[in-house]
Amino acid sequence: MRESPRCGAKTRMGNSCQSPAVSGRKRCRMHGGAKGSGAPLGNQNALKHCEYTREAKEFRKHIRRLLRSGNEMLDNF
Repeated sequence: MRESPRCGAKTRMGNSCQSPAVSGRKRCRMHGGAKGSGAPLGNQNALKHCEYTREAKEFRKHIRRLLRSGNEMLDNF
């Protein structure tokens, strides 16, 4: 038990937690190592306003490229 890896999460006192980490994880059961803890797979909230869909990201990337090429053309003019 003494040789097991420690949690290391910051406590309210500012020290690191000294509880043993859950096997296969970096945190103890109190700091997010417990089964079922953490965010659900697939962030559905990111799709709420359609800002982070693949199409929206590609569109913004295309617009940035167009603006960059337009600025370069104006600089050379």
